[in-house]
Order: sequence, then C-alpha cells, then structure tokens
Amino acid sequence: MIDFFKAHQQDLIYSIFVIAIVIILRVLTNMLHKWVVKEKKRKFPTEAPKSTNLLKKILNALWIILGIIALSYLFVENDDKSIVIHEFKTVLYVGLVLAVTVIVATTINLWFKLDIQKKIESNQDPTSIKFLRSVVIVGIYLFGFILCLLAFPSLKGVAQTALGGAGVLALIIGVASQEALSNLIGGIFIIVFKPFKIGDTVKVTDTMVGRVTDITLRHTVIRNFENKMIVIPNAIMNKEKLINYDLGELKCCERIEIGISYDSDVALAKTIMREECEKHPLIYDNRTEIDIQDGKPMVKTALTELNDSSVTIRAWAWAKDFNDSFQIKIDVLESIKMRFDQEGIEIPFPYRTIVMKKDKKDE
Repeated sequence: MIDFFKAHQQDLIYSIFVIAIVIILRVLTNMLHKWVVKEKKRKFPTEAPKSTNLLKKILNALWIILGIIALSYLFVENDDKSIVIHEFKTVLYVGLVLAVTVIVATTINLWFKLDIQKKIESNQDPTSIKFLRSVVIVGIYLFGFILCLLAFPSLKGVAQTALGGAGVLALIIGVASQEALSNLIGGIFIIVFKPFKIGDTVKVTDTMVGRVTDITLRHTVIRNFENKMIVIPNAIMNKEKLINYDLGELKCCERIEIGISYDSDVALAKTIMREECEKHPLIYDNRTEIDIQDGKPMVKTALTELNDSSVTIRAWAWAKDFNDSFQIKIDVLESIKMRFDQEGIEIPFPYRTIVMKKDKKDE
C-alpha cells in the first residue's frame, strides 16, 4: 500500500487538489448566490430570482464537469491528453459565455426595471421601454448563443455568418415561424402606433375586458377584473377591433337597460330610472350649458324596444371613466329593482301555458 501511494503520490495530490478546487468553487458560488438573492429581494421584493437560480445551476454544473474532465486527464494516454485539454477549454469557454450572458441579461433587465419604475412613479408611459427591454434581452441571449456556437468547429460557419450583420436577420427568419414573425411585427406596430399602452383598460371581446399589464415581443398580457391574466398574441391584438377606454376622453356613457311588463307604467319607470341614476355619487353631468338652461335632465331615459312580453327602457348614465361607469351600473340596477318593487312595476319573466289533452276514453 505504501509503495502504491509513493508511486502515485503526484496523481493523488493532483486529484485531491482538483476535488478541493471544485468544492471551494461550489461553496463560493452558493454564498454569492445567497448574497445576490438577498440584495435583489431588498431592491425588488416582488421579483422572482429565476435568472439568479439559473446562473447558480450553470456555475455549479460547470465546476463539476470541469472537475470530471480534469480527473480524466490522469486516465488517458499521453497522445490523448491534448484532446482532454481541448475539451476542458471548450467546456470552460461555453460555461463562461453562458454565465456572462445570464449576468449581462440580468443586469440589463434590472436597469430597465428601475427605469420603468421611475416612469411609473412620475406618471409616464412605460410601454416603449418595456418593449425595448424585451428586444434587448432577447438580443443578448441570441448573441450569447451564437458565441457558444463558435466553440464547435462544425457550427463555426453558422456563427460567423450570423455575426456578419445581415446574417442575424437571416438566421431569425430562417428559424422563426411565420406566426412568430407576425407576432413580432404586430408588437412593433403596437409600440409605434400606440392603439393602447400599458395601464389602459381595453375590451377585446365581451369576455375579455381588463387592464394591459405587459407587451412583449410575442404577446400582450391583460389582467381582467377576476384578476386572471389573459395572454393574447400580438398578431391578434394588431388585427382585432378593440375598445380602449383610456384613449382620448375618459368619460364613459353606460347604457342601463331594464325590461318591464306591458301593464306597467312606462312614464313612472322612466322617472325611477332617471332618479336612481342621478342620485348616484359617481354620476357625471355631461350636459352643456344650453342643455342645463333648457332644463334637460342629467340622465336621459327612453323606451327603446317593444319585445314579445316586455318593453325595454334605457337610461344613458355618464361617468368620468370606465371603472365608475361599471360601478354605477351594478349599483343602480339593484336600487332600480327595489324601487320597482315598491312602486308596483313588474319586471316580466317567461310565461308558459300548458294544455292538458285527455284521452278520448276519459272524455
């Protein structure tokens, strides 16, 4: 045993040194990760440490792989040692490029978030800066991926072509699908022409109403009033006919419709609906000075439809914005129902007449 240790003393020292270096690097990586997560949480409490965790996994995996390659150096022939050294350099290069790419992308992302936060605090539109952040982050990761390709001789030509300027665009067009490109172009059109921006309340369909929270390279994110996130591709948002409640004037007219029976007093129902709307604290007086002088009511009411078993009465209630108009509608519908019950105005419900036919024997 002593002879074995003496004969392989240098190899054993080399192995212990490699293992110790790997352990030390992993410990330092974990300590650095904890410190970065702590600082990031202090500055951005709501930000998930996804990129930091990814960097930790890359570095820890890199140290282990490099350690295994370094230990394998002891078990190969002298002619193959140059191959091991080349593989060690390749893995080290790819690992460091990936780590630097994640670090740069994370740093740029945090810088953009600070700028976005400042714009929000100063009541400025952060839509363009958010979209630019997505473009820059994708560009950084794409550049890092191309640099990794340079480490492999068979892919070096592709990487050099992509780095040649127009090659980047050609590579994107060749790899990306038509749908992805249409979403990208749709996002650019949204940013340039601004049919809506982050923070606007939009209505895409009757079931998709909410506030725009983000516009990325691929999709637009809308948070509806159930606090659910709706993800819509930019190509659809660019083509869809939508309502933007925050574009131009914010005041909004809410049409409140209620059907009453033919036997009910239409004039009384119109008066009740007008009074209940006008006494709501969020109602907005949209009348002109001439309308006020002429004595026109703040809320207009009218009979709009003659249905099979009811007549429809509509009230036009104005509010200063969409949120207030929605609140007016739900409050007024309840108060009108209570007033109708007190005044004897019937809100009809479907009637069915059942005719029972008896058998001829029973007749």
